[in-house]
Amino acid sequence: MTAPSTFGLIGLSSEARNLHWLLTNLVEEVPGILSVAVVSSDGLLLLSSDDHRNQQAREALQARGTKKTGPRGSAADLATIVSGIGSLTVGAAKLMDFGGVRHTMVAMDEGSLFVMSISDGSLLGVHGSADCDMSVVAYHMALFVGRAGHVLTPELRSELRKSLEDSQTTGSAR
Repeated sequence: MTAPSTFGLIGLSSEARNLHWLLTNLVEEVPGILSVAVVSSDGLLLLSSDDHRNQQAREALQARGTKKTGPRGSAADLATIVSGIGSLTVGAAKLMDFGGVRHTMVAMDEGSLFVMSISDGSLLGVHGSADCDMSVVAYHMALFVGRAGHVLTPELRSELRKSLEDSQTTGSAR
């Protein structure tokens, strides 16, 4: 499988390029990751593994005879799920008065979903295959959050959103 594309990284700040690099390392180093999304506190996709990688992961699962292929569409689908789960767990934590939510893991028969808080309500979401090692995924997610949390400023979130919008506009114009 390939790592996220570097298309569109030219012209980005060093912090944005570093965040892309961290995501690339997460995707490349952890077996069983199917897709990854970084979502802002308002539910907007900021960064993701690219759709080409998501399609390759689905094809690999189908070749192995796995029935379920995960999110059907793009990284925006994963971002929507991550945002919804994040909102639900924050509401539950407030009702229970147990403090902030650090992470959520959903284990399903044929895959896993991991959601981890980054900073200021931003979230990291990972969709993993059924054979991924949940502890390894959670460990690498925690490393990503530890490295990315301090740089994910409002300015960087704005830059990432604009970059993603520009790449989608450029991609649809082709």
